[in-house]
Amino acid sequence: MSTEREFDVVIFGATGFTGKLVAEYFQAQYGSDSSVKWAVAGRNERKLDDVKDELGITNEVASIIADGDDEEALSALTKRARVVLTTVGPYQIYGEKLLSACVDNGTGYVDLCGEPAWMHQMIGRYEEKAKKTGANIVFSCGFDSVPFDLGVYYLQQHAKQQTGNAIEYVKGRVRKMQGTFSGGTAASLKATMAAAHKDKSIMAALINPFSLADNNHTQPQPDGNKPYYDESLGTWVAPFIMAAINTKNVHRTNYLSHYAYGQAFQYDEMMMTGPGEKGEAMAKHVAQDKSLASSDGPKPGEGPGKEERENGFYDLVFTGIATTGEMLAVAVKGDKDPGYGSTSKMISESALCLCKDVALSGGFYTPAAALGEKLIERLTAKAGLTFTIEK
Repeated sequence: MSTEREFDVVIFGATGFTGKLVAEYFQAQYGSDSSVKWAVAGRNERKLDDVKDELGITNEVASIIADGDDEEALSALTKRARVVLTTVGPYQIYGEKLLSACVDNGTGYVDLCGEPAWMHQMIGRYEEKAKKTGANIVFSCGFDSVPFDLGVYYLQQHAKQQTGNAIEYVKGRVRKMQGTFSGGTAASLKATMAAAHKDKSIMAALINPFSLADNNHTQPQPDGNKPYYDESLGTWVAPFIMAAINTKNVHRTNYLSHYAYGQAFQYDEMMMTGPGEKGEAMAKHVAQDKSLASSDGPKPGEGPGKEERENGFYDLVFTGIATTGEMLAVAVKGDKDPGYGSTSKMISESALCLCKDVALSGGFYTPAAALGEKLIERLTAKAGLTFTIEK
């Protein structure tokens, strides 16, 4: 990845709901920091000016005009940046030309993509070229999948320190969460399902837990699609909608790290709903909830107000039985709503971590495989996340 660029990070899509939150975060954290050179980009100059005025961003922060369909403009943009941060989704509709320009020009790329079939296609189409140009592509730098990917990574580091060995079966569990999923997540889900109905290969990629990893992998994976009582945790658990992307990214991390978690590694991800009849009823209700994919779900560009974002949070736990027979557990907690407040901070710090903290050789990465401990340090110092050992 080239270091001789005009900007460290260009925020593409800065006039959208999430992009604006990212710009607000950059202004608050790095607005007066001369060591971070950043710019905002979008297709409408007036809207960019309005965002800058509203957020108090000075003209020292450049505005770059580029439409997501304008290959010439995207090429020019990516030549000026060390890393492009894009919030413009669904990525399967709006993302490929920008990603391709980053690959062509050896430019780093981070996004909020939770669309595994599209990611699978992009890896197949561009990974070899990215390795040649030095472009480092890091998908899924928001709530999907940073806290989950790093949570498993953190647990495995703990296990190796305690026992010398990785844990073969990790359970990722959402203990508590307050806040809505983003309109972009809902739009991506709808676009993915529509595409899957037209193309059987897309459905195959969605079903295969290893579609972002080694397709020769045959290790059976736990079924996280049905509610059940988890005796080891003393609670009912329900399917978690983000598991479809998070589990695939976790398996890709294992693959990219030369199976640091083991060849027989298993992972599932579910939501804890509590014990007893009340927990059972809630688990069954969650399992039947299809509201995110409905026509009444959140729309792209829509999102909660500041108070709702500020009052949101999430509490995740990752557990597994070590080779010594003892259960180990780590927690990952975030201090804002997952879909917007925390996500905007996570992708911002992911972009800066990729730009300033790691040296990679070019390719398609996950947050944990690319950024690992360095990103954990940034998130705990700047972005309101905590990583703690519980057992």
